[in-house]
Amino acid sequence: MNTPLASAHAAVARRPLAGALSSACTAQRTLPSPLGPVLVARTPRGLAGLWFEGQKDHPGPLCAPVVEDDRLLVEAQRQLDAYWMGRLRVFDLPLDLHGTPFQRAVWQALLAVPAGHTRSYRDIARDIGLPSATRAVGAAVGRNPVSIVVPCHRIVGSSGHLTGYAGGLERKVALLRLEGALAL
Repeated sequence: MNTPLASAHAAVARRPLAGALSSACTAQRTLPSPLGPVLVARTPRGLAGLWFEGQKDHPGPLCAPVVEDDRLLVEAQRQLDAYWMGRLRVFDLPLDLHGTPFQRAVWQALLAVPAGHTRSYRDIARDIGLPSATRAVGAAVGRNPVSIVVPCHRIVGSSGHLTGYAGGLERKVALLRLEGALAL
C-alpha cells in the first residue's frame, strides 16, 4: 500500500549519506571472504561499514586511512572468519550506523532477526510501527551500510520468495544457506 507517509519515508530512505559516512570514518581495510572481498570501515564509535566489492551503494574510496592492525577491524575480521566457518551466529561489535532516523529504525529491527530465520519487509514495517511503509522499508534495507553484521540478507518478500540484495542475489542465497535458512 503506497500512502503519503510511506512515500515520504521512501524518499528519506533513498538519501545518499556516503559523503558524510566517508568523512566520519577513521580507519578502513579490505578483508577476504568466501563471497569476495569486503571493505570494512569504522568511526570512533564503532563499525560503520561492511560492503562487498561491487555491491550496490558501495561508497567507493573512503577518506579514512587503511589501518591493518586497527583493533575493531581486526575483531570484525575474527568474527567474520568464525561466521564463515559456521561457529558464530550473533556478532558482538559496536556499531555506528549512519543513516536517517527511519533507516536506523529499520536497521535496528534487522538486528532482531536471528540467524537461520527470515522475515518479510512487511514484518519489519510492522515491527517499526509503520505497517504501510513496506516499500520504504525495502529501500532502507537495501541501503544497509553494514552487510552481514546487520542481517539484511534475512529479509525476503511477503510470499517467502527471495528478493534483491545489494550484494547480489547469489550472495544472499549463500548467506542464507550458510545460516541454515535455505536447504542446500
